[in-house]
Amino acid sequence: MPHLFPSDSWVAAYREAINASAGYRHAGRDWTHGVVALVVKSLALPGCAAAEDYAMMLDVHQGECRSARLVQGGSGQEAAFIILSDYARWKSVLLREVDPTMAMMQGKLKLTKGHMPTMIKFVKASKELVDAAGSVETTFLDAGPV
Repeated sequence: MPHLFPSDSWVAAYREAINASAGYRHAGRDWTHGVVALVVKSLALPGCAAAEDYAMMLDVHQGECRSARLVQGGSGQEAAFIILSDYARWKSVLLREVDPTMAMMQGKLKLTKGHMPTMIKFVKASKELVDAAGSVETTFLDAGPV
């Protein structure tokens, strides 16, 4: 059954996908740098009532996602790392149309909090997280299931 992106059920399915990923377990085994917030900037889309930011809070630690939750507004600010972009860009990352590492280097995904050299050190882990996200059966607010 597809999960609406973003939603509590999508984030729960994402956590399961991360923890099922042997690739992430290996690539993320040295990550001890804290919670990562993936912020979806302004969901003001045609036909969408939500017009505020959402953050997917991922408590990833040593190759495991200990918890994942969706928060509204600025609640994601306590994360050690914050990556921000608009809904359309996150959608293109999930659809694997955009490489997240290149998008960060081009400023399309913005690291607004955290240490960029640390993120670069964990490029493989980031790619594994994207692969896990891409494995979640998803329905987007502005389209049908993927």
